[in-house]
Amino acid sequence: MIFVLQKTLIFTIPLLIVALAGMFAERSGIINIALDGIMIFGAFAGALTAFFLRKNPVFVDHNQLTFVIAMLVAAVAGALFSLLLSFSAIKLKADQTIGGTALNMLAPAIALFFIKVFFNKDQLEMAPAVNSAGNVKDFGYSLKNDGLNPVFQVFFDKAYISTFIAIGLFILLSIFIYKTKTGLRLRSCGEHPQAAASVGIEVNRMRYLGTTISGALAGFGGYAYIATVANGNATGAVAGMGFLALAIMIFGNWKPLGIAFGALFFGFLKCLSVSADKISFLKSLNLPKYFYNLIPYVAVLLVLAFASKRSRAPKAEGIPYDKGMR
Repeated sequence: MIFVLQKTLIFTIPLLIVALAGMFAERSGIINIALDGIMIFGAFAGALTAFFLRKNPVFVDHNQLTFVIAMLVAAVAGALFSLLLSFSAIKLKADQTIGGTALNMLAPAIALFFIKVFFNKDQLEMAPAVNSAGNVKDFGYSLKNDGLNPVFQVFFDKAYISTFIAIGLFILLSIFIYKTKTGLRLRSCGEHPQAAASVGIEVNRMRYLGTTISGALAGFGGYAYIATVANGNATGAVAGMGFLALAIMIFGNWKPLGIAFGALFFGFLKCLSVSADKISFLKSLNLPKYFYNLIPYVAVLLVLAFASKRSRAPKAEGIPYDKGMR
């Protein structure tokens, strides 16, 4: 059971942080369909950074430091890439869904182009993620009972540093959007931008801010995914995790606590494909691994079908801001 919970947490973290990314953009009034593409671009930038840092003798024995630096670069790359979406949506007043779709097509093309041309490979191998025990991806065995509380085993035994960073970011940004003046202004721009502008709020500035935070979180989430789930390889794809995160955001009703619950639920469904042989009941069914890979996406359709009636999206999301509108 400890193994399953640890794996659930590993899958949950990218979903949690990327769903929060979608919430920030949409709370400011911008639909960020491009989460999947931003994840890919951030993952590629982070993997490229880790690849070159490994060539430097200073970082050879400092995998944790390499990991953290690569995460920061991935976040910055995601923020910069998201500016394409915010510029087209805010300055050009283009259709945000089409703009996001274009970025989803552009990101894997950029990543694969550079990987193929400059490395002559189909994937970019980066420095592996190292957990707190100093082991690389060694979750393949049952943990021994060493006296630790089970909760501490799940969170601290062989945990990745990205897990704690993501949880810390989630808490801080949840407080930021609900308890600060800037967070209130950002949310008001997604509900009624004309009313926000009437009291002196710079709507476009708030929307740029929301989309940039969204891009940074998505880039971070993309790198966290390839580092801890995808064996440390950038392949120009993130297995649709960005779209799954969008569904989690809707399921969570654009609220942090709902998003956290949805990420945990879908993280558990995602981990079934790698931990089914650890669960006696599922092992006895002798179903193929591909069946468990399908479960999260089927669950998305069912959850959204039932959750759509109670979901309440920001009223002004997807609508270009026009000062003359009332």
